[in-house]
Amino acid sequence: MNAVLAELLVLLPALWWPFCRYAAAISIAPFLGESVVPVRARLGLALALAVATLPAMRGVAPIDPFSLYGVVTAIEQAVIGLLFGLAFQLVMTILSLLGFLVSSQMGLSMAVMNDPGNGSSSDVISNLLYLLAALLFFAMDGHLVLTQVVFDSFKVWPVGGGLLPQSLARLAASLGWVFAAAILLALPAVFATFVVQVGFGLINRVAPALNLFSLGFPVVTLFGLLTLGLVLHYLPQHYLRLSGQMLNLLQGMMGARGG
Repeated sequence: MNAVLAELLVLLPALWWPFCRYAAAISIAPFLGESVVPVRARLGLALALAVATLPAMRGVAPIDPFSLYGVVTAIEQAVIGLLFGLAFQLVMTILSLLGFLVSSQMGLSMAVMNDPGNGSSSDVISNLLYLLAALLFFAMDGHLVLTQVVFDSFKVWPVGGGLLPQSLARLAASLGWVFAAAILLALPAVFATFVVQVGFGLINRVAPALNLFSLGFPVVTLFGLLTLGLVLHYLPQHYLRLSGQMLNLLQGMMGARGG
């Protein structure tokens, strides 16, 4: 019995470091880190993944988790996990911005619904894109890809190896890519509704007596829905392409560390 307890005391520090990294990544990852997922479920999943990662932690030098260096190392593992979870969250941010831009241009931003996923209110189009993104995320095994990326990161970013400013700079520079991708996806719907609004503005100048507000609002919404339907038809392909760019970003971050 004493021998078993001694072995457990040796394994607990090795289990703590991957648990911190997995728990931080899952807490901010798309859908897995939402408030609808219980905290106990997320911690249990992180613990199970940490147990599965134990064979890869055999070559790690023992670190006392209760020392000052151990506390800094735990914070380091949490920051690394947050970086990976935030990178996966970038694709969801693109779809959220797409829904906001399209709904604002169509006049549907007034139709606000309570979003139980993140505990805030969002428009109808954003909720629709959120559900579509959830289907695409789990259909392409995004949760397994996240697990594999975090597991491979222990080879590139070992425990106690520190962080590189180049990796953080790559992640910060990707914010411009998020805004550019969202604007490009929303451009067809925005342009179509803009053309309709310009046409109704010209008609209003010619015939001011017409009540074009009650007529223009449903027409703009109709054109916006038609263009949104065309965008949704190609959205899965764009989602896969954006996910590939996000994985290239992660590969560049790991490459910066490996170099």
